[in-house]
Amino acid sequence: MSMLRKLSALFRGTAHDAAQGVVDANALKILDQEIRDADNAQGKARDDLAGLVARRRMAENEMASFRDQIAKYESSARTALGQGKTDLAREVAGRIAELEVEITSRGPLIEDMKAAETRLRAAISATDQKIETLRREIDIVKVNDSVQRAQTSVALNSAGAQSRIGSAADSLQRIKQRQAIQEEKLNASQALEDRRTGADLDAKLREAGILPGHSSADDVLARLSQPEVTVVTPRIGQQAPDKDPA
Repeated sequence: MSMLRKLSALFRGTAHDAAQGVVDANALKILDQEIRDADNAQGKARDDLAGLVARRRMAENEMASFRDQIAKYESSARTALGQGKTDLAREVAGRIAELEVEITSRGPLIEDMKAAETRLRAAISATDQKIETLRREIDIVKVNDSVQRAQTSVALNSAGAQSRIGSAADSLQRIKQRQAIQEEKLNASQALEDRRTGADLDAKLREAGILPGHSSADDVLARLSQPEVTVVTPRIGQQAPDKDPA
């Protein structure tokens, strides 16, 4: 029997854990539904309050009607007494007494209804505030839940992302190394070709201003500063002009 009780406790504990897990997984949905249920209950309470207010106002209107009737019957009773119609005055006085009884009996009921209205309004207002507070807290919880899900997703994918970034960096470094090696190969090949053709030596001579065709800014300025020389070529049959005697 002891073993059976333990197995029963185990099954009940497992069922409780499973149920609790379902509740935790759907906690926000449950909260939303509970808020909707509270709103529906508040709507029913407001309807009850409206009905109570309507009944109280009807009772007050009846009380006002009773008082109007009493005032009217009192005037009529005085007139009947003045005319010596005692029996009629007594009958009217009986009606006045009935109306006063109604007023006396209904007065406390109306006061109770007013007190109930006050309590119900206070309860509805307090519940509205609680619901609004819960709604704001639920909004905050939803935002936090979204943020935490995003952070969890980032954390789960972080290792893979870091691995991909590292792989991309390694690939980039290998490409740079291959390009650097290729650049050195091209430079070495061009140097060999320049040495074979003498282009490297010609470049050095040109930079030193030894090879013809080399022209610098200083050379151009020196040439431009020299006076122009005009060469006169005599025509055939003409004598060159004599020089002025010194």
